[in-house]
Amino acid sequence: MIARAIATVGYVGCLRPAPGTWGSLAALPLGWLAMQGGPLLFTILALALLPLGWWATMQATAGTDDHDPGEIVIDEVLGQWIALLPIAWGAARAGVPVTALWPGWVAAFLLFRLFDIWKPGPVGWMDRRHDALGVMLDDAVAGLFAALGVAALAALAHGLLL
Repeated sequence: MIARAIATVGYVGCLRPAPGTWGSLAALPLGWLAMQGGPLLFTILALALLPLGWWATMQATAGTDDHDPGEIVIDEVLGQWIALLPIAWGAARAGVPVTALWPGWVAAFLLFRLFDIWKPGPVGWMDRRHDALGVMLDDAVAGLFAALGVAALAALAHGLLL
C-alpha cells in the first residue's frame, strides 16, 4: 500500500526503538538530496509534504483507533525539513554548500527533536487535535520553532545578536 510506505517513509518508521528519531534522522539525507535543487525547490518540497503526509496518515490510520501510531514518521520528515529551511536559504545566500553549515544541521536535528518530544504551547495544541491533520501540524509547528532556534543560533554565532 503506497500510503503506508509514504507514511512510514519507506518503512523507516518500523525501526525500533524511537521511530520518531529514526524518521528525523532519515529526513536529513533526504533533505540534503532535496536541497541539491536549491532553496526554492526545497521549500516547495517541504510544503508539499503537508498535504501528502496528511493524506498518507489518513489512509494508513483508516479504520484504526490509533490516530498517531509510532510507525508514521512522515510528520517527522516535514518538521525536520522545516527546521532545515534556514540552512538551505543561508547556504544559498552565502554561496556555500549546505554541508558547510553542518553545525546548523546538528542544531536543527536536536531542536526539532526537543520541541517534538516536549510539545510546548502550540505544538501540544496541534497534537491534541487527535486526527491526521494534527499528526502533521504538531511536527510542522515543532519544526517552525526549531527553525527559529536555528536562525537565532546562526545569528548569535555570526555576531549578529551581540
